[in-house]
Amino acid sequence: MSRISVRGFAVASATAVTAVGSVVGVATGSTAQNNDAEAMAADATLLADIPVGQQAQVQTASLTQQADAQAIAADASAKKEAEQAARKAAAQTAIAKKAEAERAEKEAKEREELKAAASRAASRDASSFPVQSSYTVAQIQAMASSMVPAGQFQCFSNIVNHESSWNYRAVNPSSGAYGLFQALPGSKMSSVGADWQTNPATQIKWGLNYMDSRYGSPCDAWNFWQANHWY
Repeated sequence: MSRISVRGFAVASATAVTAVGSVVGVATGSTAQNNDAEAMAADATLLADIPVGQQAQVQTASLTQQADAQAIAADASAKKEAEQAARKAAAQTAIAKKAEAERAEKEAKEREELKAAASRAASRDASSFPVQSSYTVAQIQAMASSMVPAGQFQCFSNIVNHESSWNYRAVNPSSGAYGLFQALPGSKMSSVGADWQTNPATQIKWGLNYMDSRYGSPCDAWNFWQANHWY
């Protein structure tokens, strides 16, 4: 190989080495030097003096350094992208959790408002019925339909049907459970009225309050009854 061709190869190799050095410097955060051009020229001159048999080794070293620099840059880029993706996923998860918490809080508030409204309605309507010496099933059911929220009445009725068949004086001969809801003991219904033994409106008020406070609603109480045959 002639001196001229060797020098041309040296310049190309030095250029590659210098370019690789610049890439490595950028990837590692270092600042490029102002005398890169002078370094390239000096490296090219020195490389031209290397014996021809060692030119392949110089070329291999240059390519290896270039490949290493590219790998470092690729790793840095991949790490940055992974960090950005992780931050985005964490933000999306936080937003979803916040929305779910707000939805649950809203639903809980609505349930509490419904329970309070049902309780107020029961307190108002229980005393609005005239006291009678006896009541028919139709009269008792009419009382209940005006005291129980419309969407809950069927569940409420299902429980009463199974417990007492709407007989407000029903007594369990074994346990002594009493009334429409077979309260045990029956005297616990006195918490809403002293006439619990003879006034179905008082019993309905107590039964509705019991279902709301223990299960959340008459339909929740009915679901439990179906699974356990008691409530």
